[in-house]
Amino acid sequence: MSEEGRTYRRRTQLVHAGRDPAAQHGFVNTPTYRGSTVLSPTVAHLKSREGYVYGTNGTPTTTALETAWTELSGAAGTVLLPSGLAAVSIALLSMVKAGDDILVTDSVYRPTRNFCANVLARLGVTTRYYDPLIGAGIAELIQPSTSVIFTEAPGSQSFEMQDIPAIAAAAHARGICLMMDNTWATPLFFPPHERGVDLAIEAGTKYLSGHSDLLLGLVSANAEYFPRLRATFDAMSPCAGPEDVFLALRGLRTMELRLREAERQGLALARWLQARPEVLRVLHPALPDDPGHAIWKRDFSGSSGLFSVVLKPVAQARVEAMLDSLKLFGMGYSWGGFESLVIPFDCTTYRTATTWTPGGPTLRFQIGLEDMADLQDDLTKGFAHLRG
Repeated sequence: MSEEGRTYRRRTQLVHAGRDPAAQHGFVNTPTYRGSTVLSPTVAHLKSREGYVYGTNGTPTTTALETAWTELSGAAGTVLLPSGLAAVSIALLSMVKAGDDILVTDSVYRPTRNFCANVLARLGVTTRYYDPLIGAGIAELIQPSTSVIFTEAPGSQSFEMQDIPAIAAAAHARGICLMMDNTWATPLFFPPHERGVDLAIEAGTKYLSGHSDLLLGLVSANAEYFPRLRATFDAMSPCAGPEDVFLALRGLRTMELRLREAERQGLALARWLQARPEVLRVLHPALPDDPGHAIWKRDFSGSSGLFSVVLKPVAQARVEAMLDSLKLFGMGYSWGGFESLVIPFDCTTYRTATTWTPGGPTLRFQIGLEDMADLQDDLTKGFAHLRG
């Protein structure tokens, strides 16, 4: 990172980080480099293995995004993966060995839980789940074999807010690596390494993309842990697609503008839903009456357009009738794009350290860039179907 890059404010970083027009014949954007073979002009250069050696080691396109994300997140280095789950997997594999035990928040993204059960368990790694609200109390769960504490704030679907600095202090007092899935806030609203996170995981599929047309994962690490992360990545070469990296670079330039609008739209609809008679409560840490609001206000500088709603008790058939009637809210397992989405969910069957008792059916909303009045009209009609 240049000295100028260290002092530029965030919006300026987003526009300029990772760009080198002089190296691209003056063109503003780094082009999509495709290829496996890289030719060397001399035997000496071939043997030196300096610069670009083979496609799996990187290209100018991947270097541009790695450099930009490293600067943006305040890390020592970044690796790019073909999906958010691949980023979770590489991050964990780089820090564990047979006989280790890891602590994972009970509110974690469910595919992360599946990876722990289906892959890490076969490798001799034990996973223990903990209450996401435990804070500094995590110290009591640490064992001599604990190598990783995995966090996610807010929690996937249920939106509990974790006290990341307190957990980081407990982890580092015992020499344990702290990981965080930071996809909801991105480094724009939560600077992970500044808050004590060693490895920060992001699904670039979401807000970095912003257009629901690519799959990408990123893991950034501090100086202590980046060599292990990079060594594991190089040993496996799970490369992100070149077009996806190019599109992510393009999305990076407008990410803050889109994220700020997602925050504005999300809060507006969350407040509107709070006033609906069919809604029991809204799970959104940026709302003042949310249980995690104090931590969010202390550690975060913004929120995204993703939150959940607990409906008052009603038959499941009525919930399905509501969802089937919606015209502007698509049903799909993603978020961060320009379009609004909704899914029903139920954490009851897979929570193990805590009990999920929301008090009614639960829906997760992703608020896109449509006109707010149209979104409210669509939901008003949907609530009519909910009431039957």
